[in-house]
Amino acid sequence: MSPKDIRNSQGEFISELDNKDFRVVVFGSARIKPGDAIYDQVYNIGKAVGAMGADIITGGGPGLMEAANKGHMDGKVEGSSNHSIGVGIKLPFEESLNKHIELKDQHEHFSTRLDTFMELSNIVVVAPGGIGTLLELSYTWQLIQVGHICKTPIILVGKMWKDLIQWVKREMVAQGLVSPEDLDVIHIVKNEHEAIALIKETKDMFEDGCYDACLNWDKYKQAVKKFKV
Repeated sequence: MSPKDIRNSQGEFISELDNKDFRVVVFGSARIKPGDAIYDQVYNIGKAVGAMGADIITGGGPGLMEAANKGHMDGKVEGSSNHSIGVGIKLPFEESLNKHIELKDQHEHFSTRLDTFMELSNIVVVAPGGIGTLLELSYTWQLIQVGHICKTPIILVGKMWKDLIQWVKREMVAQGLVSPEDLDVIHIVKNEHEAIALIKETKDMFEDGCYDACLNWDKYKQAVKKFKV
């Protein structure tokens, strides 16, 4: 079955999406293949998200994006209303959306694609990746810093991120270019089990109403409207 468009003809989100649903965004490389240890970890994260009744959102492509979407579909409880979502980008060298997606949203430009991720996210998981993944991490972190979105937790999976955060502390924080509290939203985990525990804890707080888990749907949508002609 082909995935359904996430928006109607007016560009509005379809009725299946509710701003009170909890959504996990997963960023990561398109180049990492099945059989790699990190692919399995991201698959397990997706599967746990599906089992806990939350939506998952990826860039919709192959690699770690496919791992998260596939895991979600395998973990999803039959009859539940949560979704596996792909927010894709049209590139001449990129494969089509992976086959583990129920809802899709294709973009011509990275800027609008990033805005869609921000509008829908309640928590962000960043797995190993290249320049595109680094862009997604930086964009999320910067919008949190300036208050365009709420203090969305950012979970960093994989050993490659530890040195980056140490560099931020050593260079940016030490020179006063970044405030120490800007790192409060960053959570470096050792494995998928720690990531899943943080996701579940955040989801529970969101549903209990004791965490402003970011009705980014409302907050970020209003922020970006100011810049649209």
